Amino acid sequence: MSKFVILLGGDLVRTPRLDAALSGARVIAADSGIRHATALGVTPELWIGDFDSIGGIDVEPHVDVPRDVYPPEKDSTDGELAADAALVRGATSLVLAGAFGGPRADHAFLHMTAAIRLAESGMPVLLTSGLEEGMPLMPGQRGYDYADGTMFSILAFSPLSGLSVEGAKWPLDAVAIAFGSSLIMSNEVRGKLRITLRAGRALLLARPETHLPSAG
Repeated sequence: MSKFVILLGGDLVRTPRLDAALSGARVIAADSGIRHATALGVTPELWIGDFDSIGGIDVEPHVDVPRDVYPPEKDSTDGELAADAALVRGATSLVLAGAFGGPRADHAFLHMTAAIRLAESGMPVLLTSGLEEGMPLMPGQRGYDYADGTMFSILAFSPLSGLSVEGAKWPLDAVAIAFGSSLIMSNEVRGKLRITLRAGRALLLARPETHLPSAG
């Protein structure tokens, strides 16, 4: 098994869950995603992109990281190039770190749709900002390790059929979800979360830290 972490340009907060996701992984940085390397204590084996977004980033700690430079006028985003490089190197699972937030909403959306595409090809993918996690929902049933009170939503990228949610404040039993419906937003884990999907494209988005008591 060969897990790769792709450092992307979105928001990233170091948490114990993020450290666990990075454990034992090989790392590739996509353009401005290199800024997360020092905070995470990792050294990428490759830094890839058109390098048009590194202004203001201290690159001195990363001068020895091998670079793969592309022209700005290209047909793929830097994140896609990084994921492709991981696949060429034998990746069997991907963690897209810094997949949410950041200055480009279109990039965050693409990270989610790209994750679904990769999952449909058989590649396990986790998207994370440290505080939020996203996982494509494939047909079938899957359980999740989130604690009681964890907030989660299901983002539908198509109509969904046969959607069941167990171990939640608002369970569902083999329902059909229209594209654009808000029915599957802002739920909470109650016990062991299990989700079953018969058909459709969707992403589970969870906030694992929401069950923790507030400070102060």
